[in-house]
Amino acid sequence: MTEKIKDNPILLTGTIVLYKESKVDLSKTIDSFLSTPISKKLFLIDNSPTDVLKNEFKHLDVEYIFIGENIGFGAGHNRIIDRIKNLSTYHVILNPDVSFEPSVIPNLIKNIEKDKKLALISPKVLFPNGDHQFTSRRYPSFFELIIRNISFLKYIFPSIIKKGEYRDKDLSQPFYPEFLHGCFQLYKTACFIQLNGFDERYFLYMEDLDICKKIDVLGKKKMYYPNEEIVHILKKDSSKNLKLFLIHLRSSIKYFKKWR
Repeated sequence: MTEKIKDNPILLTGTIVLYKESKVDLSKTIDSFLSTPISKKLFLIDNSPTDVLKNEFKHLDVEYIFIGENIGFGAGHNRIIDRIKNLSTYHVILNPDVSFEPSVIPNLIKNIEKDKKLALISPKVLFPNGDHQFTSRRYPSFFELIIRNISFLKYIFPSIIKKGEYRDKDLSQPFYPEFLHGCFQLYKTACFIQLNGFDERYFLYMEDLDICKKIDVLGKKKMYYPNEEIVHILKKDSSKNLKLFLIHLRSSIKYFKKWR
C-alpha cells in the first residue's frame, strides 16, 4: 500500500471525542490506533469539564484538544475538519471504548479503495465476550427506536429488532447497508469533508444515522466488511439513564423532522 495518495502528507487521521472517559478503555483505543502500521495522526477532542487527560497520552502522532465544555459528539468530531482537509486520505471516527488489531484499518483501506462510490466502510463489531453486535442496520422507524431504548419492549417485538439488524441476511459477507453504527466509521477524507462532517444539531445520538442519509444524498455508498473485526464495549447509557434517554428522544425527533 502506498503511504501517500493524492499528495496528502499522511494516509490516516482519526478522532475520538472524550467526556469523562475511562482511562483504561481509552488507552486500549489509542494503542490500537497507534499500532496501525501506516502514517497517521490522532486527534483527542476533550469535552470534559477538566483537562485531566492532557498529559496522559503524549505521542508524536497524538494531538490533545481541550474544548472546556460539552459541545456534543458531532461538533467534537467536526472540530478538525479544516485540519484534515489537506492532511489525510482517510479519516476514522472512533468511540473511546473500541479496540482492534493493527491490520484492521489497512485492510479496510484496501477495500474502500476498490470502489470509487464508497464513502464509508465499517468492520464487524463484537462485544468483549465475543458476541456479535449488529451494527449494520436498516433505517429505523420511530417505533423501532423507542423499542430499542425501552428494554422490555425488545422481548415483545423481537421481529422488528431482527429485521432492522439485517438478521435475514448472511452477515458473514460484505454488503451495502443503509446505516452503519458510529462506534467505528472509516471514511475517505474527501467524502467526509464533502458531507461537512456530522450535523451539529444533534447534541448526542442519531448523528451516525444522519450522516448515512447524507451519504445517500451524495449518491455514495456504505460497506459493511465483516472480514475485519473490532471489539466495542457498548455502554448503552441511554437505556439506563433518564436524562440520556430524553436526549436520545429529542435527537430522534430532530432526525425524523429533518428526513420526513
